[in-house]
Amino acid sequence: MLLLILLALAFVLSAAITYTLRHYALRVNLLDVPNARSSHERPTPRGGGLSIVVVVMAGVAFTPLLTQQPSLIPPLALFGLTAITAIGYWDDHADVPARWRFAVHALAAALILYSLGNVPAVPWWGGAIKLGLAGAVLAGIGVVWLVNLYNFMDGIDGIAAVEALSVLLGAMGVLLVQGRDLPIELPLIAAAVAGFLVWNWPPARIFMGDAASGFLGALMGVMALVISNQPGMNLWCWLILLAVFITDATMTLLRRMARGERWYQAHRSHAYQRLSRRAGRHWPVTVGVAAVNMFWLAPLAWAAASLPSTALFIALLAYLPLVLTGWWVGAGLPDDR
Repeated sequence: MLLLILLALAFVLSAAITYTLRHYALRVNLLDVPNARSSHERPTPRGGGLSIVVVVMAGVAFTPLLTQQPSLIPPLALFGLTAITAIGYWDDHADVPARWRFAVHALAAALILYSLGNVPAVPWWGGAIKLGLAGAVLAGIGVVWLVNLYNFMDGIDGIAAVEALSVLLGAMGVLLVQGRDLPIELPLIAAAVAGFLVWNWPPARIFMGDAASGFLGALMGVMALVISNQPGMNLWCWLILLAVFITDATMTLLRRMARGERWYQAHRSHAYQRLSRRAGRHWPVTVGVAAVNMFWLAPLAWAAASLPSTALFIALLAYLPLVLTGWWVGAGLPDDR
């Protein structure tokens, strides 16, 4: 009962704070104005995702006092998440050079990895490989990439929030089906995201903003690393659950880099952007992401958790149709294709 009350409170607070942020953005003219590279058609307030940051941070800080259980997220990791949020907030209000953003992301990722300690071993052929220092470097790169890919993929109404919510629900489902304990952080984050989604669902009345998209990306990385160190899930499970965003962002990046484009500049060549233009609206793509996550990727993540010796092959199976779809849609090709 206490858990349900906490989750209901997180949902209501997130929705209320988002509503307040929307009116603030309208008052100070903090609007995302459409341009040739935008996927929306009218000026829309931005920065509403700060509600997720506030509710999650408050929940992580105060929930242990009520449950008498320590949080899975160490204080130093929270500091790293705060740094990522701060540079994103600055970028929402000014044009921060990419090199400064990446420097902060890298330092924050290093701090997060240091606070978490050991990087989870990777299941492999009936055993598990401990990657040591190489694993820490790869994990740091992974966190930085999650921060940025979440920013890249937050381009149509509801997609970033729906991705986070469905990934979290998938992770909770994997743990519950196996009879594992459910860390309170997973439903807490899900409730905060759901509260924001009330206002971000297509047609969105406020956008998430770089501060919250970066925070969510890093937070997904933190949860993946922390929970993979416990029984019930491994890193392959999280790579599978996050496959939609990882595939689209990575394919688009690589194809744009191969053509010598400035990959960090705004564009409309992601697969999800192309699909939304073909559909003539955002919600079919947003709903499609949720459906793929819940009905394709979540069952495969459960299979990877149940059969860790074959998790690599299950992951390849999970990614194959997504890669083919991205290639067919033209992810990363010039916008006018």
